[in-house]
Amino acid sequence: MAAKSFDMIVIGAGPGGYVAAIRGAQLGLSVAIVEREHMGGICLNWGCIPTKAMLRSSEVFHLMHRAKEFGLAADNISYDLEAVVKRSRGVAAQLSGGISHLMKKNKITTVMGEATVTAKGKVSVKTEKGAEELSAKHIVLATGARARELPGLEADGDLVWTYKHALTPPRMPKKLLVIGSGAIGIEFASFYNTLGADTTVVEVMDRVLPVEDAEISAFAKKQFVKQGMKIMEKAMVKQLDRAKGKVTAHIETGGKIETQEFDTVISAVGIVGNVEGLGLEALGVTIDRSHVVVDDYCRTGVEGLYAIGDIAGAPWLAHKASHEGVMVAELIAGQKPHAVRPESIAGCTYCHPQVASVGYSEAKAKELGYEVKVGRFPFVGNGKAIALGEPEGMVKTVFDAKTGELLGAHMVGAEVTELIQGYVVGRQLETTEEDLMQTVFPHPTLSEMMHESVLDAYGRAIHF
Repeated sequence: MAAKSFDMIVIGAGPGGYVAAIRGAQLGLSVAIVEREHMGGICLNWGCIPTKAMLRSSEVFHLMHRAKEFGLAADNISYDLEAVVKRSRGVAAQLSGGISHLMKKNKITTVMGEATVTAKGKVSVKTEKGAEELSAKHIVLATGARARELPGLEADGDLVWTYKHALTPPRMPKKLLVIGSGAIGIEFASFYNTLGADTTVVEVMDRVLPVEDAEISAFAKKQFVKQGMKIMEKAMVKQLDRAKGKVTAHIETGGKIETQEFDTVISAVGIVGNVEGLGLEALGVTIDRSHVVVDDYCRTGVEGLYAIGDIAGAPWLAHKASHEGVMVAELIAGQKPHAVRPESIAGCTYCHPQVASVGYSEAKAKELGYEVKVGRFPFVGNGKAIALGEPEGMVKTVFDAKTGELLGAHMVGAEVTELIQGYVVGRQLETTEEDLMQTVFPHPTLSEMMHESVLDAYGRAIHF
């Protein structure tokens, strides 16, 4: 059977792959996309989207407990975990169906099955009906990543969970251990802690949310502890002893090992790229620690072969994958796109309080040799935050003292994942402190704190 021929084949239909396919189709390329499991990938089905739906439920639950503060009454407050999960799965299903619709609308050929790149420009897909052969001058790898499993800490779906089990929990944990305090770990810790699980978080680095600015991490930690979480930093889970209905964790901290008992463990210790079974080694693709090595334009070094998103390394964020997908499609179509700069990509964590940042932390900027001016503004000085009943938080901005360039912005508090985009746009437009100071921010909004933080960096804050 002759191979079906296309201009571009995309392997993986997550936020990197499906976006690359749509952009390619918009530019007049004939496109095929191969997906082995779910349209929308992990992000839509088992990551970003369903976790936000669940976190929204816990946020509303938390607010219900505060009803009295707002002059309201809510009695016998409870939750139905099954219904919370059902809503979350419904949100994911709705969006996954939407991706299939977008593929049809853009006349993209969808092939469900497992792909292998058999030679340059050749892809073989193992489908339910047998093998399907495809060919294209350009192949985009967008196969994503999966949870990293550490020896002895492997998930079993009963006592020890990965993010997938945590999204469709067999029960509500009473005493929960979360290993890892990156975005995934801290979001699940936040969700289950709010619903009443006695939650302990173990982090191997010297602070929670280790990729964030140190001041923001410290602020967030204080809030987590206030909510009843136990946080163990510079600590490592060495072993898990599993018995019926309980896990004994051996935790090394300060050179000593202590044991604690839990009924549930969530492992969130990072991810590994899905590089196996694609035939990459035979093609001569360089793989470093489970990630495909690429240049600034996501080219692998093998002619006509690109890798985008999680498989191409950090930062492991859906919006980075999507942007790379657009860039690669434009490159294939003969345009001249800009490379994606990691420091221009915002990170958002939807714990309670939310955390968001873009650019360099204060420490990173100094390490890179910048002389910095730093501004801060607390939520407690903002009228809208007080009116919302959300006075806990801060906005921090880092500027180059010489040029006034905005080097980084870091926030913790209510709705900061929405606010961060203001600074992202500012950095994209190469804004300086002067531009930001001259901007009129609407009142009363949380965004006014972004203005005040800039003013504070130059000793001009008005409301604090």
